[in-house]
Amino acid sequence: MSEACHEMANGEVLNAAHSEYPLYKAVLYGDRVLTAKFSKRLSCAIKHLPLRLAFSYEYDVVKALEQGVQKDPTLLVDGKIFLEGLVQAEEITDAFEKMLEQ
Repeated sequence: MSEACHEMANGEVLNAAHSEYPLYKAVLYGDRVLTAKFSKRLSCAIKHLPLRLAFSYEYDVVKALEQGVQKDPTLLVDGKIFLEGLVQAEEITDAFEKMLEQ
């Protein structure tokens, strides 16, 4: 499943077979429709990158506000706001490529 673009499952690890890749924890906050769209773009945009992504959804508004989330959807990576809004796949790819360069 991880080879094709898909709506990511709660608890899924993208590129799980590549234990040599660094592992990041991602939480996607927002409503079910927008997070589903975002997760599909995410799987398409980063499946080719040398990283693993442990992925989960969070739909609780109170928990989102506690994390500083202000836009729907918002992706947190390793506890930090990473991308806000329903961004295009190219922007997702660029953001992760920059993260890997650091």
